[in-house]
Amino acid sequence: MTKVLIKLVKEIEACTLCAESLPLGPRPIIQVSHLAKVLIVGQAPGSRVHETGIPFNDPSGDRLRDWMGITKEVFYDPKQIALIPMGFCFPGTGKSGDLPPRPECAPKWRKQLLSQLPNITLTLIVGQYAQEWHLGKAKKGTLTQTVEAWQEYWPEVLPLPHPSPRNNIWMKKNPWFEGEVLTALKSGVRQALRLR
Repeated sequence: MTKVLIKLVKEIEACTLCAESLPLGPRPIIQVSHLAKVLIVGQAPGSRVHETGIPFNDPSGDRLRDWMGITKEVFYDPKQIALIPMGFCFPGTGKSGDLPPRPECAPKWRKQLLSQLPNITLTLIVGQYAQEWHLGKAKKGTLTQTVEAWQEYWPEVLPLPHPSPRNNIWMKKNPWFEGEVLTALKSGVRQALRLR
């Protein structure tokens, strides 16, 4: 990593900006290197990820790796994959799952962190909060509409639903996702990472 990125990561790891609002306390979880070629933008770590300190170390991560067609070794290689959620810490649990990412995180860290990743050729934007920030006005009315319009953002960006098992019903209702989007995703990842 570059000196600037090393310093920035240390500052992020020491961040206590929204500590009072975090039920398990701050534990920023990211994976970065200035050499990374694929950026995955998630929502925020879940409780299991908070416990282990390993991003996407849960069933959602298993499904995401399957969608991408890559192994854990490739996924957890920061020189290939950068993992930068919208909120770096577990935000807590609400009535229907985890709470949204803390709103303090993105304005404080996002732009300066992304500016240190010059080799990203493909960005996967997972879930509505990530799509709102990264796509802005280019985002459609709903997550489904945004994912359906994936070709408008391709090949630099690909909006995705969250790979959580909670989205199994969404997957069944939208069979085009597996046929069209995941085929493009696997191909795009292979190309970006120069995998055979």
